Amino acid sequence: MRFRGWMLVGTLGLMFGYLGVARAAASAGPKDEAAAIRAVLQAQVAAWNRADIPGFMASYEDSPETTFVGTTVAKGFQKILERYRKNYTTQEQMGVLTFSELDVRLLPGSNGKAEYAVVTGHFHLERTAKGEAKKDDGIFSLVWHKSVGGWKILLDHTS
Repeated sequence: MRFRGWMLVGTLGLMFGYLGVARAAASAGPKDEAAAIRAVLQAQVAAWNRADIPGFMASYEDSPETTFVGTTVAKGFQKILERYRKNYTTQEQMGVLTFSELDVRLLPGSNGKAEYAVVTGHFHLERTAKGEAKKDDGIFSLVWHKSVGGWKILLDHTS
C-alpha cells in the first residue's frame, strides 16, 4: 500500500510539473514569436544598410501573392524585387535605414498558436542621393505569416 501511495504522489507531482512547464512555455511563446519577427526586421535593416536588396527581400514570402502597397501596388515577389532594384541602384540612394516605434501583434491561427502577425512602425531613411531630399520618413504596416521557413512578410503597406 505504501508503494502505491508513493506512485500516486509521484505521478501527480509529474503531472503538475508538466502542466507548470507547459503553462510557462505557452506564456513565453508570444514573446519568443515577437522576438523572432523583430530579429527578421533587424536582419532586413542590416541588409538594406549594406545595399543588399536580395538580402533585404529575404524577409518577404517568395510568392506571386506577396504584395507591396506604396504610391502604386506591386503584386508578386519578383515584381517587388524589380521595383527595389529599379528605384535603388546605388548605396547613396539606399542610404541608412532605421525603424522605430515597432508594434508586433500576434494573431492566432486555427491551432491557437501565432500563425500571423501585424507589425506597424516608423521608418527613417537618411540618404544623400535622391534629388534635394536628404532623408525619407514614413510609416508602415506589415502582415506576416509563419511557415516552415520562419516569419515572412505577405503584405507591406508603406507610406
